[in-house]
Amino acid sequence: MRLLGEWTAAQFAKARQFSALRGALPPVRPGHPWDLRGAGQLDHVGAQLLWDHWGGRWPPQIELLPAQRAVLDRVAQFSGQRMAPTGLGWATLVVGFGGAVLRALSHIRGFVRLTGELLLNLIQLARAPHRGPWRDLSGHLFRIGASALPITALVGFLIGVVLAYLTSQQLKQFGADTYIVNILGIALVRELGPMLAAILIAGRSGSAITAQIGVMRVTDELDAMRVMGIPHSFRLVMPRTIALAIAMPLISVWTTLAGLVGGMLAADVSLGITPAYFLNAMPAAVHVNNLIIATGKSVVFGILIALIGCHFGLRVKPDTQSLGQGTTASVVTAITVVILVDALFAVLFSQVGM
Repeated sequence: MRLLGEWTAAQFAKARQFSALRGALPPVRPGHPWDLRGAGQLDHVGAQLLWDHWGGRWPPQIELLPAQRAVLDRVAQFSGQRMAPTGLGWATLVVGFGGAVLRALSHIRGFVRLTGELLLNLIQLARAPHRGPWRDLSGHLFRIGASALPITALVGFLIGVVLAYLTSQQLKQFGADTYIVNILGIALVRELGPMLAAILIAGRSGSAITAQIGVMRVTDELDAMRVMGIPHSFRLVMPRTIALAIAMPLISVWTTLAGLVGGMLAADVSLGITPAYFLNAMPAAVHVNNLIIATGKSVVFGILIALIGCHFGLRVKPDTQSLGQGTTASVVTAITVVILVDALFAVLFSQVGM
């Protein structure tokens, strides 16, 4: 078998017959030598084609030039390092599970350390308020709080309309139309309002926090802050956490009010429950404890979202791929933690009778 012409990536792309050429190569048999000396040029793509066709080993008889042998030796060296696909045995599963556990423990350790640094920074801020990053705090309050009001109001209004419409279809069957006030009040004030607001803020502001700090890592701004002696937790983590802790309860109340307005309008259309009756029956249907619980949960949600966003932002490596992965992981983790913490709050308050 004699090879002629150019065996390069450029030639393969020009000829557009790569698959036909690969299929035309004869199998390797003893007594059938291969002669590569007639090939005008052989690059790594052509060498990889031949090496794969030979089954990852040298033919019994081969004639080639020293430069061609050097290229084939390099291809053989790196091709030998490729691991053969293995099945999902017990060893693979155990190693994979162990790696996942170690990564989770690393994240938990970093999150706990970040929480401790935040507590120390709050003590430092209480001792010297005039040194606090108040300008950063006000900017984060505007970007996280005020700019998020339109989207949270829209989502809350639509959820209220959908929930009232679906509930009214069931209440009509039992003649319990007036209980729609109780259902909407408890569902929106205590659960859906705070959780919807937290999920929206986690996707909107949590990702922005991770992306901002991650870009600072890519552009070496974090390293510059460390060289100048500016602590990351004091200038980056603490303002965002305080801003979210303040803005989150307000956004939660705003989302709940928008949901109640949507539910009130849908109840008027589907059941004939007038807005006046809805507003008069709301205080008796929803106790003020529900609003206090919802506000307290929102503060916890805001702190967790900010800490998670800062945690993944500080762990971003100085490359764009890590930035995208960190932002995605931040949003997914924040939403998951919000739902888990909300479930824990529901179980805890049900045990104490609230």
